[in-house]
Amino acid sequence: MSDSRIVVVGSLNLDRTYRMMQLPREGESLHATDHATAPGGKGANQAVAAARLGAAVSLVGAVGSDVAGIELRDAVAAAGVDVAHVRQDPEAPTGEAVIFVDAAGRNLIVVSQGANSTVGERDVIDADIDAGWIISGFEVPDAAVVAAAERAHEIGARFVLNPSPFRALSEALREKVDVLVLNEHELAAATGSAAGTPSDAVLRVAREALRVPLLVVTLGSHGAAAVSRDGVVRTPAVAVTAVDTSGAGDAFTGAFVAHLAAGDSLDEALRRASAVGAYAVTRRGTQRSYPTPADLDTWLSENRH
Repeated sequence: MSDSRIVVVGSLNLDRTYRMMQLPREGESLHATDHATAPGGKGANQAVAAARLGAAVSLVGAVGSDVAGIELRDAVAAAGVDVAHVRQDPEAPTGEAVIFVDAAGRNLIVVSQGANSTVGERDVIDADIDAGWIISGFEVPDAAVVAAAERAHEIGARFVLNPSPFRALSEALREKVDVLVLNEHELAAATGSAAGTPSDAVLRVAREALRVPLLVVTLGSHGAAAVSRDGVVRTPAVAVTAVDTSGAGDAFTGAFVAHLAAGDSLDEALRRASAVGAYAVTRRGTQRSYPTPADLDTWLSENRH
């Protein structure tokens, strides 16, 4: 088994982004000020974020046999990700995400699963995964996520779950999770805790309630925190003006695992992943906004206060 290799079992979507001064309210029609299409999908985003940082990454997933599917595979491959196990489904369209972004960089996202809904246990088995780290999330069906977790358990890899879009974890799946990555809203949903930035005490209780070895929580402008049996580690956020928050969580997850896979400490992985997430929100789009190590170091040197 290659301890430093990462496999992502996840989604690929064509992102259609509409920019506007404010997000629409119920029943409201607004004019967009700009419109763009770009490669996305949480699985693909995480894979690209890790690959851009130099990690060896493979992606397991599905796209349609349409033009969008071919373009998505090509874009992910161009970022350095192995797409040999991204299957083209002749009977399903490529997944799409419609993203609305306001002037402050806040977003609303609606996802049409398309071929992502066909990813299952067979895709994981056929990929014959050999890696030290396996990442998955909830933009693909439970069968694929469970198969990824079971494969990780079988080969002694660490299984990282980013349960987004959020739904409750089954007990069988939870038992196989080594690292659970949530944002503060997902943490509140998972534990029934109050919304807002959690204290160290709340984070410790949350990890015990969720029964995972490592709980990682992204906290927006408050940085990020990691909770293990050894306690709570926090890193502050880099102060930025957000342009587009789409895909920032995926950038964080991919970067965090890439640094752990490279042998970095938990503290360093958390710090660098938080910086990658901050870098991403200062640029439009998802995958195109993710940095290389040189990009990130240059940007950090220019943004130290």
